[in-house]
Formats: sequence, structure tokens, C-alpha cells
Amino acid sequence: MTNDCGGIVVEGVARSFGSVQAVRDIDFEAPPGEVTALIGPNGSGKTTLLLMMASLLAPDLGSIRVAGFDPVVQPREVRSSVGWMPDTLGAWESLTAREVLTTIGALYGMSRPDRTRRAGELLAAVKLDAFGDQPARVLSRGQQQRLSLARALIHDPQVLLLDEPASGLDPGSRVDLRSLLRSLAAEGRTVVVSSHVLSELDEIADRAVFVSRGQSVKSQTLDEAGGQTRRYYIQAEPMTALAAALQSHGVRFEARRDSRREEFLVQLGTTAEASWLLRTLVMADVVVTAFAPAGGALEETYMSLDTDRR
Repeated sequence: MTNDCGGIVVEGVARSFGSVQAVRDIDFEAPPGEVTALIGPNGSGKTTLLLMMASLLAPDLGSIRVAGFDPVVQPREVRSSVGWMPDTLGAWESLTAREVLTTIGALYGMSRPDRTRRAGELLAAVKLDAFGDQPARVLSRGQQQRLSLARALIHDPQVLLLDEPASGLDPGSRVDLRSLLRSLAAEGRTVVVSSHVLSELDEIADRAVFVSRGQSVKSQTLDEAGGQTRRYYIQAEPMTALAAALQSHGVRFEARRDSRREEFLVQLGTTAEASWLLRTLVMADVVVTAFAPAGGALEETYMSLDTDRR
């Protein structure tokens, strides 16, 4: 069991809204010093679980501990420990970006000098210092996401709960987000990220919990995900030579023609097996023009699960 001191432990949690059971039975652990990904299709209960961990909803069943506190009976302690980033900013649009941060800082009981200093630091950290005195309403979707992250960090929390933090970000901002979240985890914080961008999570997360239909269905580390059977796509010139070589070595493949060029998909158990196959093809004088995993490690797990994907 994870150390409660700075992490999150959820056991057997359920939550309904009238006749709709949003969360049926979820177990979830996020240790301090790591980024934990929460993965599942729309409607699987991810946001409801995040709201319960943030003390904004109470579970009907089960128990939750966030940084050692119970969100139901100790909401004040949980909220002082948690930085919550919803999937939309929901800010006062007439306030400037700096005023949004200093106002939230005041709500957390920070002194004026501390919240002013912290707002300046965070605007620079999320690369919004040039927009600090602009009304929040003029910010783009991506800029609002960066402001929302800064708002979650204003009181220097030990736990971060981030719902779709990369939504609306351009590629450069996604790289910056990845670097920031990794550095926050390296400081010993607990970071939970819910996202649909599985390729991004491969680069950010240390572990993942998969949910479907309100239930947790699998938990794994990134090392475990990387060691599983994976799909690889291969292209060659000509493809007939590749097909003959694969057949001669008993490697089953599937032709996929829905991309711009024909490619073959193969299932390989380990990176050593992938290395063997590539070496074998080259030694057979097959002109290989592309050889790579068909998806990220977490995507492979997600696609292999018997879930309702939409």
C-alpha cells in the first residue's frame, strides 16, 4: 500500500447521480514523487473521481486518503494540500491573469507580498508573463490552460490533480507542460493527470490506472507497459519482398492500407524480438523504409483492454 503521507489511496469508491452510477468500484493509488495517469474513455468516471479526491464531491461508498487526509471529514486540510486544475479555466474573465492568481492566493490565506511574488513566478513558469496584465477573457484556449495550471500551483501544493491539462496547447506548450510536471514530481509531489492524449502520457507518467464504466480495470507502471506485446508497423520497397521475407520466417502480419502508403502490422513480444526481426529483414536484403511501434506503450494497454471506446 502506498505511503499516505504525500500520496493518494482510493479504495472501493462509488458515486451515483440519481439513477446514473458514474463511479461503481474504483481502486486508485498515486505515490508521491511520481506522475500517475488516469486513463479511460469519456464517461468512464475519471472526472468524478478527480472531484472526489479534490473534496468537491463525497463518495457514496469507499474511502479516500489524500496526503493522509480524508476529503469528506477533513476537506480544509485536503484543499490546502491539493492543486486542482479542471478541464476549463472557469475564471473571472474581467480580471487580469495576475489578478486571477493573486485573488486565488488570497483565498488560500497568503499574504499580499507572498501572493504577488508567487503570481509573478508562476506567470513566468507558464510563459504568460507578457499577458499578466491582460484580461483573462482575451487569452486563447491554450493560454487559459496555462493560467489554470498556474492557478492550481499558487499555494505550492503537495498534490496536483489535473484534468486534461494539455487540452488546447500547441506542441511547444505541450513539451513545456511535460517538463514542468516531471520537475514537480521530482520535487516529491504527487501528480495525477487525466488525459486522452496517450502519446503525451508515455512521456510524462510513471504509472497508469485504467478505468472503464466506472471501474478500475488495470494498473501498471510504464516499465510494465513497455515490456508487453506491442504492434509494430513496417514499410519496405517493394512491399512484396517484405511479405515474402515475413512469410519465410513464419511472422504473421496484417496489411493496412488506410494510411497514405501500404504498411504491414506485426505483433512482437519484446524489443529484442523487434531487433531480431529488423536485423533479419535487412540481412535478407529487404529495403526497409519504416519500422516502428504502431502506438505508445500506454496506448497498447488501452487498446488491449475490453473497454467501450468512443
